Amino acid sequence: MADPTFKQLTRWFIDTGADQVSHTKNGYLAHAIGVYNDLKKWDLGEDFARAGLFHSIYGTQQFQGFTLPVDRRDEVRDLIGDYYERLCFLNCFMQRETLYSQWADDKQTYSITHREAGEQMEMDRKTYDDLCTLHLCDWLEQVERSGMWDFNREEFHNLGTRLGGIAEASYDTVFAREPSPS
Repeated sequence: MADPTFKQLTRWFIDTGADQVSHTKNGYLAHAIGVYNDLKKWDLGEDFARAGLFHSIYGTQQFQGFTLPVDRRDEVRDLIGDYYERLCFLNCFMQRETLYSQWADDKQTYSITHREAGEQMEMDRKTYDDLCTLHLCDWLEQVERSGMWDFNREEFHNLGTRLGGIAEASYDTVFAREPSPS
């Protein structure tokens, strides 16, 4: 089976009702498309961008406006692939502090805590870095709209520093637009 088109993927969101959910002074689908588009601009490829579209599909520690039941994971895997569905799952169910606390570590295996089950979810370095990328891009897409400039600011800066390149430059560009205090 051929990969679904972008239109088919967004139709899937509409069919689930996710397009009716509010998110950071915008719609949830608009935010998801924004993350998709930003990852495309970061030149990470179509597969990674699709993960951006689905980055918070099961809800996250911060966002519970839409939560696809995890018993539908196979459906998401069919749409974006095993690796990228797992990346989205990790993004949705991680206890963020356990991601942030390892930003400076240089190791082969990373472990984050599942925010509901409390169990450890292990991953290799590439997956950890990809998760940092997905998580940072998600925040950069919405921080200006949300006006929550100081929310985990140091943690997001650290992720940008770890990743370097376009991720760090995007962090700097977005935060350069922060309004001056009145």
